[in-house]
Amino acid sequence: MVTLNFILCLLAVLTSIGCTVLLLRGYWSSGLRLLLWSALCFVCLSANNVLLFLDLIVFPDIDFRVYRLIAALAGVLFLLYGFIWEAE
Repeated sequence: MVTLNFILCLLAVLTSIGCTVLLLRGYWSSGLRLLLWSALCFVCLSANNVLLFLDLIVFPDIDFRVYRLIAALAGVLFLLYGFIWEAE
């Protein structure tokens, strides 16, 4: 069961980092601001996934729930700001 948790958490981290990289590349090539806000959202979601990995696999005795929720909230706020202020 630990191996399955390790694989799933690692895949979640790698996927979110991959999305971040692709969104940043899209922003640098096109200059669309909504891509920037989406990339910032995925930076925070990547941090959330890294904290989840640390919480479940590396340090199972330490609770990172508050930090994970703060990272997820920051990501959603970045995306919400981008949707509200950059939509034309």
